[in-house]
Amino acid sequence: MPEHDDQQQMPDETIIARCLDGDQQGFTALYERYAASVYRLCNTLLNAQEDAEDVVQESFVYAFKNIDRFDSNKATFKTWLFTIAVSRCRNMYRRKQFPLVGLSAALQLKLPSTSGDHPETALAQSNVRDAIEEAVRALPPHLREPLVLRYAHGLTYREIAEIMDCPQKTAESRVRLAHKKLRKTMQGQGRSLLEEILLI
Repeated sequence: MPEHDDQQQMPDETIIARCLDGDQQGFTALYERYAASVYRLCNTLLNAQEDAEDVVQESFVYAFKNIDRFDSNKATFKTWLFTIAVSRCRNMYRRKQFPLVGLSAALQLKLPSTSGDHPETALAQSNVRDAIEEAVRALPPHLREPLVLRYAHGLTYREIAEIMDCPQKTAESRVRLAHKKLRKTMQGQGRSLLEEILLI
């Protein structure tokens, strides 16, 4: 089996040890393992492809330059990398002064499928997606970000807390508060579908 394939099967800690020894293929393996998920995170937060791509590059450059600071006893490499990416997303939207966009792309993945035989249902779901996107857009960043991490990326509350640099209970309460604000904003429009999507 080629060495590249071997590295793809290795745990992160083994690859990181190789990176610390100056193995350039180790950096390549980490990038290929996580670039897509970091991009999805950034694009969901920023809703701007070029900006998301820039943040991905910045995040990996920083992570690789500071890989000796990674501590596997405190976080997984993915959580550490997401922490870097979220921080840079915040910097980006502060510089650009545009709001983060919410979870519409991720939420659509959980919507019940509709067939072409039911255009009214498809239209109703489209309207719900639009309403959810508007509701999520209205959330402040400290509520929007944990919601994205939870539902778009399936992170645990512990991982979210590490990324947000807050206690786990705070991460949980922020997601609950985001749910509450979403329900209030929706004001009953498509609420049953929203509850199904978010498992409220």
